[in-house]
Amino acid sequence: MKSPVKVLFDEHDIILSAIAIAKDAGRLIENNEAAYEILIRELIGFFREYADQYHHYKEEQILFPEMSKKNELLEEGVIQEMFEHHTDFRSMIKSIEIFLNSKDYVQAQLELNNYSEALLDHIAVENDEVFQIAETLFDTDELEKIFFRFEDCDRELGDANKTKLVNQLKEMQASIC
Repeated sequence: MKSPVKVLFDEHDIILSAIAIAKDAGRLIENNEAAYEILIRELIGFFREYADQYHHYKEEQILFPEMSKKNELLEEGVIQEMFEHHTDFRSMIKSIEIFLNSKDYVQAQLELNNYSEALLDHIAVENDEVFQIAETLFDTDELEKIFFRFEDCDRELGDANKTKLVNQLKEMQASIC
């Protein structure tokens, strides 16, 4: 069976790699501000495009609405909480960018650390609760339909761009080591 939950778990693993880079980036501030700024701008781009436009989009436009149709109580509970987190993440990324633009690298890193911790907590809730609920709500055929909708979504957003973002993340990992 093609599992949409596995797709989301796999995307979380990639996002976790970006979080690790974000947490380690602060050490560049004292030694190489220019490299720090470049790295953080690349991370901002990654979080906006990969985490938000690919990953969160699939959750918000496909998975969460389907879960709500199956169980209305979820909509005002954990699903609403996940939507609120996504909105908070967008605001936090804007804040990081504002600090970066004003060359306040220390504050940018503090905000990036806050974002990273919030995202880690969010991923844990999704992995341990939301995705488990999804797997119990849907039968095999329903999960497969959601999986194919995920594939259509990635195709519409650009499979090649998604692959490029993952490759850029690998380059970021190599540059920070």
